[in-house]
Amino acid sequence: MTKFASSGKGPVFAGPLFPFVFIIIACGALSGFHALIASGTTPKLIEKESQVRMVGYGAMLTESFVAVMAMIAASILDQGLYFAMNSPPGVVGATVQSASQAVTNLGFTITPDQLQSAAQQVQEQTLIARTGGAPTLAVGMSTIFSGAFGGDALKAFWYHFAIMFEALFILTTVDAGTRVGRFMLQDTLGNVWKPIGRPSWRPGVYATSAIVVGAWGYFLWVGVTDPLGGINQLFPLFGIANQLLAAVALTVATTILIKSGRLRWAWVTAVPLAWDVAVTLSASWYKIFSSDPLIGFFAQRDKYQQALDAGKVIPPAKSLDDVSQIVTNSTVDGVLSVLFAGLIIVVILDAARVWWQTMSGRREPVLSEVPPEESHLWAPSGLFPTAEDRARQAELGPEPVGAGRERSSGLGSGGPDRSGGDG
Repeated sequence: MTKFASSGKGPVFAGPLFPFVFIIIACGALSGFHALIASGTTPKLIEKESQVRMVGYGAMLTESFVAVMAMIAASILDQGLYFAMNSPPGVVGATVQSASQAVTNLGFTITPDQLQSAAQQVQEQTLIARTGGAPTLAVGMSTIFSGAFGGDALKAFWYHFAIMFEALFILTTVDAGTRVGRFMLQDTLGNVWKPIGRPSWRPGVYATSAIVVGAWGYFLWVGVTDPLGGINQLFPLFGIANQLLAAVALTVATTILIKSGRLRWAWVTAVPLAWDVAVTLSASWYKIFSSDPLIGFFAQRDKYQQALDAGKVIPPAKSLDDVSQIVTNSTVDGVLSVLFAGLIIVVILDAARVWWQTMSGRREPVLSEVPPEESHLWAPSGLFPTAEDRARQAELGPEPVGAGRERSSGLGSGGPDRSGGDG
């Protein structure tokens, strides 16, 4: 463990271990984004409720595996190489000589020849200031895989394989996120003007899609071009927003349990909700109110605004335009942090009001969930059919019924399947 873990003033990321270690892990530990996708996209992957555990929980376990893999990949790298790759250009410069000197000043050792060799091994021109985490994961994975398969001769292959894996992962995430964002924006604007809320009205679909794409495109652009490095600006905001979405999901789940008369099981979602809220609101507090410019968005904005007013360039900015960009980015991030934290507080307080009224008997619970219906389809309960599933399949015939097809007429006149599905 480096000295930066205790001081909270590292060149890659600043802030105390609590709460930011949980924010950095993000999706690998608790993912509100996955909860959001599960409300619209994931149901299209299942045929019956018993498949939810495999599809939903299995996907979350896979995401956790990716997080563990990323941490292992980062931890096996030489510390000098890690800081040369993940520190912003204003810290390490643009050459192997400047990066080597900057890393030495941080208390680690790596020579210019070692930096050049590391880049050549993965067929990159340079690995200096490759912030964002993706190159770090790729270099780490290539080190692991080349050690097991092919040696150094295949290190470049494994590096680019990992980059391809990450690119596909990001593209599918952006695709799903864009569609969900468009659905939410349409639904919200539909309360103001009914036509735009209709999915069949093409102008509304095109307009809301363009807004959502423009929004994430803006943050992608400012993250890539930020003089402080995108990881400093984007990742805290992303991690906080992602886990605040998780708090919304856990709040809704707790509310449903209480309103449906399952109070004794409400702790299952209430306990992780309490921890999630403590972590994310603590992180929001630091990012909003901290007087340290390395941590607080508004403190950072004030520091660079004063420099801009005085016509001074403060490293890692290289020009007054860079200083101005930092002021803008810090302001946007700070305002969004306030907005996100405020919204989740309102959601939780309103939910707590409903919990109290329901538990005290002052309010009759009103459930909006669709009543359950017995399935008219047959499908295995999981990825691999059980003995009971195979017996049921043999009863129905050689071809399993599922994937949206109704059961054969041999079961009668289409009445409910008493032994196959649960919805």
